Formats: sequence, structure tokens, C-alpha cells
Amino acid sequence: MNENEILIKSTLDGTMQPSLYYPAPSGKSRALLIGLHTWSYDRFNQVEKLVPVAAKYDLNLILPEFRGANLDSNPRPDLACASEYAMRDIKDAADWAVSERGIDPAQIMLYGESGGGHMALMMAGYCPEYFEAIASVVPITDLEKWAEYSSHYRRHVLACCGGDRAEMAKRSPVTYIDSIAKANVRIFHGKYDTSVPVSHSISLFGMITDRYPQSRVFLDIFDGGHQTDMNEVMYWLMSQHEKREKGSVTG
Repeated sequence: MNENEILIKSTLDGTMQPSLYYPAPSGKSRALLIGLHTWSYDRFNQVEKLVPVAAKYDLNLILPEFRGANLDSNPRPDLACASEYAMRDIKDAADWAVSERGIDPAQIMLYGESGGGHMALMMAGYCPEYFEAIASVVPITDLEKWAEYSSHYRRHVLACCGGDRAEMAKRSPVTYIDSIAKANVRIFHGKYDTSVPVSHSISLFGMITDRYPQSRVFLDIFDGGHQTDMNEVMYWLMSQHEKREKGSVTG
């Protein structure tokens, strides 16, 4: 068994769900970074990327499984892909870190890209005030539209949602703009993304901004495709964590 492997009891169905936990190097930090795996993978997906990042910023890190890959090969795809069980697993993982590792509940940050970006936005809708800051990179925001766009992923969306349009909506961030507007979120999306079109993020951001112009939901459209610039992401997350003062601009 991996020395970083932990099992956390689901508060929804009582099953023991796996996560990976990496303590901050200093042993003193009470801040937590939650890293979410991408669409087709599991909790090990973000180890190579996020373990060094967490160490650099002296953050505790937890990588929850949240019911595995959003694929038709998953024995229970209906429990993955932003089901209530998957979302509860992420919150349970954070709650475990607070109760068992002394994490400050006011210092919990969330990161996800692609399928993980979709899940990060769903968590913003599920418990928006729970996170100090959320970074969602190249996210899917509307499962029905994405299934229509992507012939490759269509069968997996259908497997997770049972081919039901109402279930696709239930698992799509665009359904939860009222709750997402209560969170502190920055969405990063490449203008030339061919895997998840940038229109996903633009549309969601537009809906939230039109209804809640004072919300702390931001959109960064960068020069790129379906990719992540961790320097940019971590600069923003840490700016929210450290509350660095910004200089005013003179006229």
C-alpha cells in the first residue's frame, strides 16, 4: 500500500473511499490544497504535477478518488462524474484533513483541470463557502453540449448519466450559477482549446456576471489550448490565500 494512501468513510453511503495525502514539508502549515483528477483517470493522476507544487508553497495536499474515472469502463460510472456521492467524497476528504490533520477550515483551496475543472465548478455549486479559493482550468460546464461536440467522450457522458438529459443537467455547472456565484473562483481556459471549447467557460462566466455582477467569479482566457500553466494558477491561488495587497493604478 502506498504510504500516502488513506481511506475515508463516506458520510453518504458508509463505504471506505481512497485518497492520497501529502503533509506540508514544514509540518506547521494548516493550509490544504485539494487536487482533482481529470475525466479519464483516478487519484494518482495529479501526483506528479501537484506534489512538487504543494511542497514549493508549503501546503498540505489531498488527492481524492471521488469514485474514479468518468468512463464506461468504470464498474459504476453513475457514481462518478459529479454524482452526489463523488461530491460528498471530496468534502469528506477535506473534513478528514480538518479533523485528523489540523487543517484550518478557512485555508482550503481547490484545483482541477479538464474533468477536474468540471468537478471544481460542481463543488463551487455544492458548497461554495467551503473553499478559500477555487481554480478551475479548461472545464466542461455543460455535459449535454459537450456530448454533442465530442464524439470520443459522448459514450462516457451517456454511461455516467444514463443517457438522460435531466441527469446531464444535474451534473453540469451551468445549472448551479446561483451557488457558484457565492464562491471565490477563477476559471482559466485556452482560447484555442479543441477538447473543451472555450465557449463553455465564456458562457458560464457570462451567465454568472449578468446575474451577479459583484460576484468573485473571474475568467482568464489565455493564449493556448487544453493545457495548464501551474505558475499562473498558483500565483492566483496563493494571492487569495495570502491576501496580497494590489497597488492602485493612477490615471
